Amino acid sequence: MPRTVATVVAESLAAAGITHAFAVPGESYLPLLDAMRDVPVRLVTCRHEASAAHMAEAAGKLSGRPGIAMVTRGPGATHAAIGLHTAQQDSTPLVLLVGQVGDDMIGREAFQEVDYQRLFGGIAKRVVTLRDPARVGEEMAAALSCAMAGRPGPVVVVLPDDRLGRPSQARAVPPAPVAPPSPAPDAVAALAGLLAEAERPVMLLGGPGWTEADRLAAEAVAVRLSLPVVTAWRRKDRFDNHHPHYGGELGLGANPALLAAVREADLLLVVGARLTENETQGYALFDQEVAARALVHICIDPEALGRTWQPRLAIHAAVGPALAALLALPQAGRAAWVERFAAVHAQWARPTDVAAGVNPARVIAHLNDRLGAEAIVTNGAGNFAGWVHRFTLHAHAGTQLAPISGAMGYGVPAAIAAALLHPGRPVVGVSGDGDFLMSAAELATAVHEGARPLFLVMDNGQYGTIRMHQARDFPGRPSATALTNPDFAALARSFGLHAETVRATEEFPPALERSVAALQARAALIHVLVDRDEIAPGRRLEPAL
Repeated sequence: MPRTVATVVAESLAAAGITHAFAVPGESYLPLLDAMRDVPVRLVTCRHEASAAHMAEAAGKLSGRPGIAMVTRGPGATHAAIGLHTAQQDSTPLVLLVGQVGDDMIGREAFQEVDYQRLFGGIAKRVVTLRDPARVGEEMAAALSCAMAGRPGPVVVVLPDDRLGRPSQARAVPPAPVAPPSPAPDAVAALAGLLAEAERPVMLLGGPGWTEADRLAAEAVAVRLSLPVVTAWRRKDRFDNHHPHYGGELGLGANPALLAAVREADLLLVVGARLTENETQGYALFDQEVAARALVHICIDPEALGRTWQPRLAIHAAVGPALAALLALPQAGRAAWVERFAAVHAQWARPTDVAAGVNPARVIAHLNDRLGAEAIVTNGAGNFAGWVHRFTLHAHAGTQLAPISGAMGYGVPAAIAAALLHPGRPVVGVSGDGDFLMSAAELATAVHEGARPLFLVMDNGQYGTIRMHQARDFPGRPSATALTNPDFAALARSFGLHAETVRATEEFPPALERSVAALQARAALIHVLVDRDEIAPGRRLEPAL
């Protein structure tokens, strides 16, 4: 077969070390689908482009290499936009390969034509169209490199269908590794002075690109400098949650006692996090006066430094080099201050009670204990995630896949991607009922690909987050939030999964045991029926009207 543009695109993925790509096939990129047969990249066939993009995003989080999604033009591209938004907000390397009409039709509003620069220009780091067959290797390497460079994010590569089959003598070029930025010596010296003066410092960890070595380094820094540690929203796996220096997560529904303790800090050392809305409690955790006095912000994204507040010290650096520099600073001792945060977290992590029905806190705590520290936990968006985040205790990097973007429908495809990339590890995807049905068709993908995650569906028959907000803002006037659901266990069995239904807390442990046993051969699902008024840990809704 002659070498073509499509050949070079496929070989570029293999040269970059990509192991999986996620696709909904389309006629606009048939030559690439054919070329993928000849490279050692597993092409996973998905049922919806949003799920393909979210599988790619999850793969990017887990591997540190760009996640790859392939979709057709027009409707396929617009469906995939949610995954690009997640990759942008979560700072995940991702490359979306998207079909396009031929160059001879551009600008005529041809069938399924979309102006991708206008559509994705505000989300993607770059939108590039492959037009010159001689430059395909160069442009693919640049796209893959851009997705990983600096603050990682999504890149869109547009494939005009009259170019993919053209001959090309270009060669695939692997993206060159880029040394991460290190903190300047004078900045480290200034930070050492601030830490020496501080009596109540706190270290906040977050951001992308963490490895297990980074997590271990963060623990060593916390012990050496006697720092209590908090993690940014949906970044709990940046630090061992069992560690005596861990104080909890800053995010939606954060522990009030933790917020009070953080506000008493005389130095807030931020490593990696961008300081966005949720970890800063709607940008109200501190103000500019406090930032000028007490904020030290270390981030790989220079644009995040000084975006909202002007800190006392801003350091452009990647997490790894920053932690290495911190490890060289003099030891300190603040045992009582550290112990206060540990006590706050210990109290917060105790399962709460419910007035009726299954206790989700007990379910998540048991799941966490049974599956162990290596388990990868995924979730989408909804009030059910409050129990997941509060009562799942992460111990290793790469065990939490949760969209900072707040995207519903993420947990199912993310769990499938995790199970494919790490078939030897436990993977559980936790969803609410509304969340689950946004990507439930991907159960077929799990079965087809032989992925064996455990799916947990917390069913309260409503869009719980919106219902909770209605109860707060419009008491007694629920609107458009009630749901009529299928029998999720029966639905799962129809796809070929093992399935269980749980109606009482004490039914969950044996159901989990049967499901774990079934995972040796196939994926499994547990349908957990939750009282609709148990809307959040320790909180009930008004009586239903």
